[in-house]
Amino acid sequence: MGRRRAILLILDSLGVGAMDDIFPSRRQDRGANTFCHILDRAKEIRIPQLEWLGINRILRHPRLKPAAGEPRAGFGTLRLQHDGADSYAGHQEIMGTAPRKPRREPFAKNMETVRAALAQRGYQVEVPDPALPYLLVNDLVVIADNIETDYGQIYNVTAPLDRISFDEVLRIGEIVRSAVKVSRVIALGGKGVSPERIRESVERRSDGLVGVNSPKSGVYGRGYQVRHMGYGVNPKTQVSSILVESGKEVCLIGKMQDVITCEGARRIPAVETDRVMRSVIEAMDWVEEGLIAATVQETDLAGHAQDVDRYAQKIMEVDKALSVILKGMSEEDLLMISADHGNDPTIGHSGHTREKTFLLAYGKSLRGGDVGERDTLSDIAATVADFFSVPPPENGSSFYSLIR
Repeated sequence: MGRRRAILLILDSLGVGAMDDIFPSRRQDRGANTFCHILDRAKEIRIPQLEWLGINRILRHPRLKPAAGEPRAGFGTLRLQHDGADSYAGHQEIMGTAPRKPRREPFAKNMETVRAALAQRGYQVEVPDPALPYLLVNDLVVIADNIETDYGQIYNVTAPLDRISFDEVLRIGEIVRSAVKVSRVIALGGKGVSPERIRESVERRSDGLVGVNSPKSGVYGRGYQVRHMGYGVNPKTQVSSILVESGKEVCLIGKMQDVITCEGARRIPAVETDRVMRSVIEAMDWVEEGLIAATVQETDLAGHAQDVDRYAQKIMEVDKALSVILKGMSEEDLLMISADHGNDPTIGHSGHTREKTFLLAYGKSLRGGDVGERDTLSDIAATVADFFSVPPPENGSSFYSLIR
């Protein structure tokens, strides 16, 4: 029997049109369409592999070649089931988690609850500055708001990893996670930074949030480690963990390995698009049967920078690597390409946009065709499970029967 892999490629934030539920809470996303607006305005964009797979059957954009003949890939769109437009929540949904609606609360509201939970477990916890609501644990670890994202969604647990192990930071993060109902708790740290420097990097944002300015603190430098802990997420019910439990190989690449918890998976950190795509190609050399899942993060970074041409360049880098991936696929492989939300660089703000995502699903022995507009990103996970004949994840409906 030959190799049989599901290759999942997520182009972070490459949405294809605003969801119809954006009113009234997300009026700022009205008219968003990340992919089409990049095609409208980019000085250069050539994506022959995506055209060959049939992206224009979804986009119907005049800058691309009209789709002709029989479809080579399954094509359609996916609706966001998670609240808002969040990369972490989107990736959990992609892996088969049914989204729960978290609370939006500044850390100040939950600080005493977190303080009590940590003290009960034997940690020394103090509030160093009454004017700034953050906690200092064992004179090393700072717990506060994440000031790099939307209001009240994420708390950071920031640590100097020369002075404390990341395993211990994770234990602190798990206690925080169990005590609050916000979307995410992020445990992170780096080496070569002192506890004093981390504390000196605590700032108050204009909307009142208080937290560590992570770039200023230096934690993103040498020895950086991070783990995201989501609200209502049970990794054991996600397709990645189900595959490992079923004896299949799982390789998580790029941002995918930052945000998906899967014991037994091989993890390959990468941010640069070229490195992400090379890692996918290299994984195809050693994965015999299982899932290769990768996220291209630089597309989202270009969206935040509101840089259309940089965004187009990253899509072209992906497209160039797709020629190698398509050539290297076995007759039994399944390739799926999608996104997790939008981040329209032309919409007038630098945040994520709540958009549907595109879906392309291709296999040399599979047939193409319209798989429709799906209700949730979790249909990807359900299809992967169906493809490997393993138990389904907790959420999603497979479209495998439509392309096999």
